[in-house]
Amino acid sequence: MPLYTSQHLKIYNSLSGEKENFNPIHEGNVGMYVCGPTVYSNVHLGNVRTFMSFDVIFRYFLHLDYKVRYVRNITDVGHIVDDVDEGEDKIAKKARLEQLEPMEVVQRYTVDFHDILKSFNFLPPSIEPTATGHIIEQIEIIKKIIDTGIGYEANGSVYFDVVKYNETNNYGVLSGRNIEDMLANTRDLDGQSDKRNPQDFALWKKAEPEHIMRWPSPWSDGFPGWHLECTAMSTKYLGNHFDIHGGGMDLKFPHHECEIAQNEACTGQSPVNYWMHANMLTLNGKKMAKSTGNNILPGEILSGDNTILSKAFSASVTRFFMLQAHYRSILDFSDDAIVAAEKGYKRLMEAVEALPAIAASATSSINITSWKQLCYDAMNDDFNTPILIAQLFEAVRYINLLKEEKETITAEDLKIFTTAINAFVFDVLGLSDEKATDSNNDKLEGVVNMLIAMRNQARADKNFALSDQIRDQLIALGIQLKDGKDGTTFSV
Repeated sequence: MPLYTSQHLKIYNSLSGEKENFNPIHEGNVGMYVCGPTVYSNVHLGNVRTFMSFDVIFRYFLHLDYKVRYVRNITDVGHIVDDVDEGEDKIAKKARLEQLEPMEVVQRYTVDFHDILKSFNFLPPSIEPTATGHIIEQIEIIKKIIDTGIGYEANGSVYFDVVKYNETNNYGVLSGRNIEDMLANTRDLDGQSDKRNPQDFALWKKAEPEHIMRWPSPWSDGFPGWHLECTAMSTKYLGNHFDIHGGGMDLKFPHHECEIAQNEACTGQSPVNYWMHANMLTLNGKKMAKSTGNNILPGEILSGDNTILSKAFSASVTRFFMLQAHYRSILDFSDDAIVAAEKGYKRLMEAVEALPAIAASATSSINITSWKQLCYDAMNDDFNTPILIAQLFEAVRYINLLKEEKETITAEDLKIFTTAINAFVFDVLGLSDEKATDSNNDKLEGVVNMLIAMRNQARADKNFALSDQIRDQLIALGIQLKDGKDGTTFSV
């Protein structure tokens, strides 16, 4: 039987403001869409925290034996500065400042995004679509919205009529905002004269002559609105109605509110059963901002090249630190906090490493079944990683007592205990045992140095065919040799 049949998961739904029992649309299957990055700069630590929250959620669904289709997009069109309908495209602005093609900007920061997430041991999504790869789908959605009378064209741009939509629907259903209050508190701004109402948002924008990124459409050469891309990509890969849509808390309004409106205008139904939002990360009690210098990049934590932390910290320690707070809570990042997390992480790993040496007894004085269910209860309660970590430290206490022979455990319970700890620590939380990694690196270095010595001997014997074969096969494995005056070195 799949594990999900015995574990009853509850998810906090931003749409209802309550924890709800998770009931997938199709039994045994989960469709989840998460808003990905706009790739015009290096991924920041707040982004990493958001994506880490959904990485753990993805991992837990897989652990429960669900078949998961996890879609996380790349925004490579470059939505407008300040996320409004007027201004300069973020990617185009970066391209102009750095004298690059927009797609060079996209490629550079997409690679950075993938490298950072890989270093923090993220699982890749099932599908990672790009906004530029789905322009046709976005144009088709705009046509449908125009056909309903809710979309309208004005001077080559197309807008979504929020007031007309609200006559039969509820614009504000997710964020709890009232459209009358929004209209009353909105000033008419320059450049919004094409809109019928100040709250209307762009589905398609006509490109100005200097705008680099543009595509032909029935209305003008232009580019899609920011909110539209996620509607197009989520519905293409998950259908008009799917299980979970996630993102940062800052996306709830207007981005996700507009997604709901677009979907309902097209299909007549709400697109998502469970809306999930991860909270923000602060630094030393203040909002992170490049402009104030209160900012640190993920790579700067790993390298120690910063003025905020006392030393470098590993990716696993940083991941462990972040998972000590619930994904819906604000988390403050500081040197003291991550130093404490490092100590906790080491305690946990030392206990895990001690498990194989524990001897089994005829009886168990510890209720392993009860402890294991408490771990599941934590994750079943809206993915409560801090409570799970507390239960893992209870396991650390058990391990220390077993080592001191103050408690006993049967062989069968020891096997259950070991399997559960490894599953929650490595599979669900996604932590890595750095000592094991370092040991593997030492072994790799030893093997490569042995092959380098064999290659040097082959060259000395003028057996250049064997020398070249060793070099080429190492290259095929991703290991590059470099011959210098001080000998041969290698890099992976």
